[in-house]
Amino acid sequence: MIVKNLITSEQIRAGRALIKWSADELALSAGVGVATIRRFESVAGVPLGQLRVLELVKKSLQNAGVEFIGTPDDRPGVRLK
Repeated sequence: MIVKNLITSEQIRAGRALIKWSADELALSAGVGVATIRRFESVAGVPLGQLRVLELVKKSLQNAGVEFIGTPDDRPGVRLK
């Protein structure tokens, strides 16, 4: 069972594309290393790592106008607010 507030690597990539951010820009905004963003985006599904760090990435994208829809196991996606 997947926790509802998690996001997938595909949603991270799509969210960045919507707001035209590079991995470096997302890393800076979220306060994490760019290697973390690249690692999160390099897998399919929910990235492995600390939940706190994934939440920082999610919150950063949300603050920039990305809305996460669905759940990781039920039609995950993104759209602009």
